[in-house]
Amino acid sequence: MRILNLLIVTTLAVFLVNCGGETPTASDLFSVVIKNKKKTYTTSETVSVSTTNKKNKPIDSIVYFLDSERLNSASEASEVNIALNDQKLGQRSLRAVIYTEGTAFEVATNLTLLASTSPTLYTYRILETYPHDMNAYTQGLEFHDNTLYESTGQRGQSSLRKTAYTTGEVLEKVTLADQYFGEGLTILNDKIYQLTWQARTGLIYDLATLEKIGSFAYGQSIEGWGLCNDGTSLYKSDGTQRIWRLNADTLAEEDYIEIYTNKSKINSVNELEWIDGKIYANIYQKGAIAIVNPTNGAVEGVIDLNPLKNEVTQHEGLDVLNGIAYNGEPNIIYVTGKNWDKLFKIEIVEK
Repeated sequence: MRILNLLIVTTLAVFLVNCGGETPTASDLFSVVIKNKKKTYTTSETVSVSTTNKKNKPIDSIVYFLDSERLNSASEASEVNIALNDQKLGQRSLRAVIYTEGTAFEVATNLTLLASTSPTLYTYRILETYPHDMNAYTQGLEFHDNTLYESTGQRGQSSLRKTAYTTGEVLEKVTLADQYFGEGLTILNDKIYQLTWQARTGLIYDLATLEKIGSFAYGQSIEGWGLCNDGTSLYKSDGTQRIWRLNADTLAEEDYIEIYTNKSKINSVNELEWIDGKIYANIYQKGAIAIVNPTNGAVEGVIDLNPLKNEVTQHEGLDVLNGIAYNGEPNIIYVTGKNWDKLFKIEIVEK
């Protein structure tokens, strides 16, 4: 009897499928197609997109999106040209929403968007050299009123410091709890914001007193690495190719860019500094700084600082370049590294 019942159920299921008893999925009915599809595209290109109507369903309209941004619409499954200029770089989802017989179906295909031009290459000229605490595992560096603020890392050694940059003297110092590994910092609206690495927690201090006055939790970002601000929003790196934009009032992650050149993505984005409308980003384990367009994530320039490490005292604990500060002087930045005994004032020079 059990075998007979099983045969009846199986036969009924096959009958229902053959007679259209199951509701078709979007991919059963439609697919979105890029003409002459490639592995990557640049912001200077236009792609031709169409929707394949597999079952000849009557189509009321088709609307195309790049992620959540509405692009073009069509009245049928004909080709539509979509310009990629002004789009953010990285992995993007090209979606088609098809309206038919009172129902909306969505299908998508992925594309990778790169910068349209190669980055300008820069080198540097040392203008001044200042002493710096060799025991400081530098994570964040920022000027405010000609005073240098620094965040240092390592568990049990992490700190927030207020320093006289010309002498290297630490004027004030706040030691972080042992569970925190200090990371990037930035200053906005009389508050200091300091990231921690893997605790998914940011710390907030009163600028005048260095008293801790609050904290904030990370959203979707993986970890805390670098931090800067444009006077309105905060920008946070998390060790991937992403830089997140944070609301300055709520500290919620509102959006992100992905960092790409004209050839590939840039991983391990670390310390950040906002300079004249661009984000200067140190790349972890690289002796270079990427100059990033904050709107689309394109690397517009690369500053090669590799030889600079040879200018500091060589010792067992010496680590990589990290720490970028801007003091309002055109084309000049201040840089140091993890456990470097020098802070350098350098002029950026095009190669």
